[in-house]
Amino acid sequence: MSEAARPLPGLPPPRPIPLRERAAILFLEKGRLDVLDGAFVLVDDNGVRVHIPIGGIACLMLEPGTRVSHAAVVLAARAGTLLIWVGEAGVRLYAAGQPGGARSDRLLYQARLALDDDARLRVVRKMYAIRFGEEPPARRSVDQLRGIEGARVRETYKLLAQRHGATWDGRQYDADRWDTADVVNRCLSAGTSALYGITEAAVLAAGYAPAIGFLHTGKPQSFVYDIADILKFETVVPEAFRVAAASQRGRPLDGRPVIDAVAEVRRRCRDAFRRENVLARLIPLIEEVLAAGGLPMPDAPPEAMPVAFEGPEVSGDAGHRG
Repeated sequence: MSEAARPLPGLPPPRPIPLRERAAILFLEKGRLDVLDGAFVLVDDNGVRVHIPIGGIACLMLEPGTRVSHAAVVLAARAGTLLIWVGEAGVRLYAAGQPGGARSDRLLYQARLALDDDARLRVVRKMYAIRFGEEPPARRSVDQLRGIEGARVRETYKLLAQRHGATWDGRQYDADRWDTADVVNRCLSAGTSALYGITEAAVLAAGYAPAIGFLHTGKPQSFVYDIADILKFETVVPEAFRVAAASQRGRPLDGRPVIDAVAEVRRRCRDAFRRENVLARLIPLIEEVLAAGGLPMPDAPPEAMPVAFEGPEVSGDAGHRG
């Protein structure tokens, strides 16, 4: 029996629920993440314990001031919950703990698509078509499509700023100097970091590698950016502009004052993920994008890892590796 499958002493084995049925994310700061009576708890300096329903969360974002015990990491692995170590307000991702491990057949498939120039271009064109709702211009290279996409993204930012009445000077921030960014850029960074977190959880749960990207390359989360950016402008970006505009103008939002813009963005992104059913969409979206490459999926070897989350009905978007 593998370490992840071994039951906890005196307790039945954890039974994680499918990714699509989980809450999206939870941010933790200034406390020790530990295990008490087989459950996750966050303990602060005063000894106050907050219980965390680990099996029902896609990923935990661990901010500065958070310490994690060995027992907590083991429980997260068993529950299939991704741990992500981030900077203040999630503006920088430092490391992530893989929730169960990727499968070689999926990794080889992804790598073959990325290394085949024609297949990679077909994948990038598919991402463009889904994101913008139209076919990309014909006879364009990946680099040319990246440039076209960048221009459209900049224009979309400008239009959303105008729509929500936010003062906008462009997407500018320094990850090493978080406090120097304006409120709009801080809100955008908080929202996108949340989306990247749950997207990475889905990429890993589906058995793929976050680093093997198609439009984005050379970063540890290149494929995460590829997939998350498809959904970004229908989920987190509008919420960020709404909150930032209210904060800039000192006006209430939905009848309440905006005290902490970044925290408000996080709450609204959480609600948007639930409203747009993002977790249920992510793995089918990944499969749809990769299938556009036109290469066959290799057969899984007999010794391949089994599905991560067993259930009575196994489907392609149930949050498993197989």
